[in-house]
Amino acid sequence: MKKGSLIVAIISLTLPLLAAEKKPADKKKDPGQIGERNVTGRFNNFYSIEKELALGKQLSIEVRREAHIVDDPIVAEYVNRLGQTLARNSDVTFPVSFTLIDSEEINAFTLPGGFVFLNTGMFKLSDNEAELASVLAHELGHAAARHATRQATQRELMAAATIPLVLFGGGVGMLARPAAAVAGPMAFFHFSREFESEADLLGVQYLWKSGYDPNASVDMFERVESTEREKPGSVSRLFRTHPLTGDRIEQTQKNIDSILPSRENYVLNTSEYEEVRARLNDLLLANKMAAGKERTAPTLRRAQ
Repeated sequence: MKKGSLIVAIISLTLPLLAAEKKPADKKKDPGQIGERNVTGRFNNFYSIEKELALGKQLSIEVRREAHIVDDPIVAEYVNRLGQTLARNSDVTFPVSFTLIDSEEINAFTLPGGFVFLNTGMFKLSDNEAELASVLAHELGHAAARHATRQATQRELMAAATIPLVLFGGGVGMLARPAAAVAGPMAFFHFSREFESEADLLGVQYLWKSGYDPNASVDMFERVESTEREKPGSVSRLFRTHPLTGDRIEQTQKNIDSILPSRENYVLNTSEYEEVRARLNDLLLANKMAAGKERTAPTLRRAQ
């Protein structure tokens, strides 16, 4: 095949797939169809569910190897149970997990396959169970829409249309080989503004469907934004890449007001949240004190 014909062929394959992301998806704004709708886009993912789950499992092992996981059974079980309640009221079609990381940095992230990680800094920033649930619901939005592998696929398609043909191994090498071999792990931690907005939209619906006050999502957004202003650097750079601007918060409030049916009663807080939060604070304080003693403990020197 001639070089010019090959370029046309690649572009003809690429553009329709990219365009699929921009087609309107009205069902995403219908909370009555949660669990019965497809929120993953069309013709735009090189990863099968099986491959995504395998990739996410491998990445989660790496995260667990590097991070300090909170393994207290009561705290860990509460976080996972809260997440599973939200997952049952979401569009996720595969098992998901929720893990708490001991880190003061305000952050939460989702790996391919629904491996959700939450920092203790984010837990402590929340003021009630609904606010904490709003963070997990947002991350579930990323998982349900399969943003990690969709974004990796988009990078593959753009590369296919722009990288010199000599790198394609005969013209089809890039498209043929698994995307995981090309995309680095960090690609899965940064989502586009479009995907962040989509997770915002889906998250408030999952929060509402689970019986929580969806306005807690706006409250939590504002809490994160305020904390970043008052304590620069305390919020993860992942949040600073896609800042919680006034427009984004305003759009979330608009979504709540326009697409979510009103309810007389919402869950805002529970006594279990308060108990687990207090337990977590005690655990973190004990760990901090133990670490301090370890650093200041005297050491014996052997006689020469």
